[in-house]
Amino acid sequence: MNRTTWLQDRRMDKFCDVLSRWKARELSAQEAGELLGCSERQFRRYRRRYDEEGLQGVFDKRLGKASARRVPIDRVNWMLWEYRTRYTGWTIKHFHEHMQKQHNFRWSYTWVKTQLHTARLVSPAPRRGAHRRKRPRKPCIGMMLHQDGSRFAWLEGQPELDLIVTMDDATSEIYSAFLVEEEGTASTFHALLEVFTTHGLPSSLYTDRGSHYFLTPNAGEPVDKGRLTQVGRGLLQLGIEHIAAYSPEARGRSERTFGTLQGRLPKELRLFGITEIVQANQYIREIYLPMHNKLFARPAQIPQESGFVKVRDPDALADILCVQQHRVVARDNTVSYEGRCLQLPQVQRARTT
Repeated sequence: MNRTTWLQDRRMDKFCDVLSRWKARELSAQEAGELLGCSERQFRRYRRRYDEEGLQGVFDKRLGKASARRVPIDRVNWMLWEYRTRYTGWTIKHFHEHMQKQHNFRWSYTWVKTQLHTARLVSPAPRRGAHRRKRPRKPCIGMMLHQDGSRFAWLEGQPELDLIVTMDDATSEIYSAFLVEEEGTASTFHALLEVFTTHGLPSSLYTDRGSHYFLTPNAGEPVDKGRLTQVGRGLLQLGIEHIAAYSPEARGRSERTFGTLQGRLPKELRLFGITEIVQANQYIREIYLPMHNKLFARPAQIPQESGFVKVRDPDALADILCVQQHRVVARDNTVSYEGRCLQLPQVQRARTT
């Protein structure tokens, strides 16, 4: 017995049982319809068809027939071939978006997911663990920024690189993202300068406890906020609160963003044949970030307000967001720095000390 016949038999058994109970006045027409999953009027139609044609009158004539809206098998095979050959490893949502954009694909995400699962090209996602309460977002932009780096094989055929991302807590909008060989003070200053010049100064910056962000005397213990790194000194000069995260879970918002980036960005770069850092950063800045923010950024709770403070003198930012060192000027107006002797130029009416 095939599945269609089995379904018809079960449906007829249920109908006969409900009809006999209705005839015995155990059920009203409305109750009988509810048991059959239809309205009272539809139940009357079934009774009339049964009286006229018997069980054949209440058979579901759709069972065993292909839907008129069924996708042609050649289109199904084409879609699966595209995934196997060009989009292997892409998430279903990412793959579906590209098919819509590149091929005017009109079938739904759920249909694509079903086909990929059936063909065993993508495994169903594992069930999520216990629910944990998220930290509420800041109500308006500029109140808190997240900055973090993720080391990953972003470019095909290249060693792992660090992606430096600066995003807003209120909206998850990424303001800055670029690849560097290694995360550090220079990459941090570059990202901050890029964001502060464009958007203004935020109220706070949330980061991990990397050595370029904080000094931690003993592993696992609180950071020493009395001894500042170059980044800490720059933020203090600008009046920005620097907040340290003490666990990956505390940085959940940025960690989830990196999960999305790792699932999408390398595949985008590979699809367009980008293997160099300069080209990749241009693609990220000009094409990927606007697309990413359109898909994943959300409106702030108070969209008309902003925590950003406009920078009065943008040129002065570069003098603050840089490495500063204290040196003593010798009697011959020279200073020593990293094994080199630097001569200070003579300044009229000024004394060098």
